[in-house]
Amino acid sequence: MRTDNELYKRLRALSCDALWEGAVAAFDRATPRERMRQVAVIRAVGVVFSTSGTAAERARARSWLRGLLDDPNEKVRRYAIAALPKFGADPGGEAELLALLPTAASEREKQALCRALAKVGGAATLEAVAGGPGPLAHAEQKVKAGLARKEESSRVLMDRVFSSVAGVRVHLRCRKGLEAIVRDEAQDAAARGGKLRVAEAGSGLVAIAAEAPFTLSDLYALRCFDTAGFVLGTVPDSKPAESVEAFAAAIVSPLARELMRAFTEGSIRYRLQFFSAGPQRGAVRCVVNRAYALCPEILNDPRKAPWAIDVHPSGEGFSVELRPRIAPDPRRLYRLHDVRAASHPPLAACMARMAGALEDAVVWDPFCGSGVELIERALLGGAGGVCGTDLDPDAVAAAEANWAAAGLKAVRSRFACADFRRFVERGDIAPGSVALIITNPPMGRRVRVPDLRGLIEDLFAAAARVLRPGGRLVFANPTHAVPRDRSLRLEHRQVVDLGGFDCRLEKYVRTGG
Repeated sequence: MRTDNELYKRLRALSCDALWEGAVAAFDRATPRERMRQVAVIRAVGVVFSTSGTAAERARARSWLRGLLDDPNEKVRRYAIAALPKFGADPGGEAELLALLPTAASEREKQALCRALAKVGGAATLEAVAGGPGPLAHAEQKVKAGLARKEESSRVLMDRVFSSVAGVRVHLRCRKGLEAIVRDEAQDAAARGGKLRVAEAGSGLVAIAAEAPFTLSDLYALRCFDTAGFVLGTVPDSKPAESVEAFAAAIVSPLARELMRAFTEGSIRYRLQFFSAGPQRGAVRCVVNRAYALCPEILNDPRKAPWAIDVHPSGEGFSVELRPRIAPDPRRLYRLHDVRAASHPPLAACMARMAGALEDAVVWDPFCGSGVELIERALLGGAGGVCGTDLDPDAVAAAEANWAAAGLKAVRSRFACADFRRFVERGDIAPGSVALIITNPPMGRRVRVPDLRGLIEDLFAAAARVLRPGGRLVFANPTHAVPRDRSLRLEHRQVVDLGGFDCRLEKYVRTGG
């Protein structure tokens, strides 16, 4: 296998002409024993010609691969079977693959045929594999999902009311360190007559429970969480066979069926995803096949499925959660443009809440990026005018476009391509005129910053100059720098996981006259 992979890597780099005139011609002349050593040529042809070949070259390669389906060597046939789906569905190719099923020389060849048919098969394949065991059942489910995907689009219904609320629990997941802000937002919504109450908070999540009929729009009125998943159950970390049965039972549980039926228009399909520790690829296949056997109405489909089944480590086992896959996020429809190292929108929403109440205030973001922090803060109300500065003209253009898409016409806006330090020194932003500085400065990871600590110290100095008494600075501090000006008083600090590294989310208040 190692020799096969090494040969494949070399051939993969060739052009179509070089591969065809050299390796393919040599393979066709080779003895059966030599072919065994050169079988990686078949894999390379599938990849190279399907990705970079012309229509004529692709047709020639497809015809060559189909010819290999009659090769006396089982390994040659398996490689050709695996390569053909890369060229897409083809009725003739499907018929040839189906013809091989009854005569497959080994279970390994039959599995290869089922995997290929699952990718390119249609109604004929569905009829041939219906009711079959093992790999045939897996192919049946995949073909069904593919046909459903072609025949009708599926979508999640945001405004459909779900009435059977007893026992419905949702995990609002967020970055570690932001749980308190997510919880407070949910509690505020519940106090205003919301339909979902906070049950508990854990590491990286806030659990809420339904108390009245609700819609997904009710859930997505909350802006600070990252993803939301309906809790279907917890599976103990037990023996593989027991885990497969437990995972499958959770996926097709009465609650899962009721939720997906209520909130789905079109075929019900899901993508299974394990986070951190969990079953490997073979076990995942066993889970989705068992779930299909229990409920053929619910189809596993990694491509464009409206739902995800997320499995998260939880104590001594795993939490199984049903998550709507909604794109774009209905809370961020304003986000038409993005820039490198842009802010994570839920983090921006948390920072906006952390800033507190405002009234006809001027808000400034010295590193505005695509404008997410300013927009999230303006959506909360209390901003009379916003100002965004950034060194990158593309970022300023993105911020302006996103601001326009947010529809915040009542709030004055100004965006400028400028170094925030020069912006202050020139008097473009007056001393004592700003009520809130909210920003997510460069972290020095995706965009290199020569003197990151010095940059943060300059931010503190600018804040001390332009903030009015009682004004606030809310930002993600990637350093341990603190302000030299004692008029900036630390009011709150918490450590937040920003995706592999910790950062300090801080809030300062400007004191004095």
